[in-house]
Amino acid sequence: VQLQASGGGLVQAGGSLRLSCAASGRTIRRYNMGWFRQVPGKEREWIVCTSPGGGYTYYADSVKGRFTVSSDNARNTVYLQMNGLKPEDAAVYYCAATTSYRKCVTHGMDYWGKGTLVTVSS
Repeated sequence: VQLQASGGGLVQAGGSLRLSCAASGRTIRRYNMGWFRQVPGKEREWIVCTSPGGGYTYYADSVKGRFTVSSDNARNTVYLQMNGLKPEDAAVYYCAATTSYRKCVTHGMDYWGKGTLVTVSS
């Protein structure tokens, strides 16, 4: 499966953005999907893991209650709705996939897309 994240941009603190992760080659219904982010010079941070069909979804504490993951099977796309953005949310955001639920919850994904940059002004 090939993944491409998009939707990043500049937003004021308190604002919202919706990121998209378009998949091609395989249906997202086969995969556990995750979102990660990384600030240059820092380690990659896991944000959310969701099982196929969204039966199980786990969020990092840093985004819980503000970020929501969803999917559109017809578009083969996963979304990350980000509300109440904070300056510390600024990063390059990546989507990723794995067929293994265990890998997803332990953040060991198999397929990665190119990232999309989110900038949050204070």
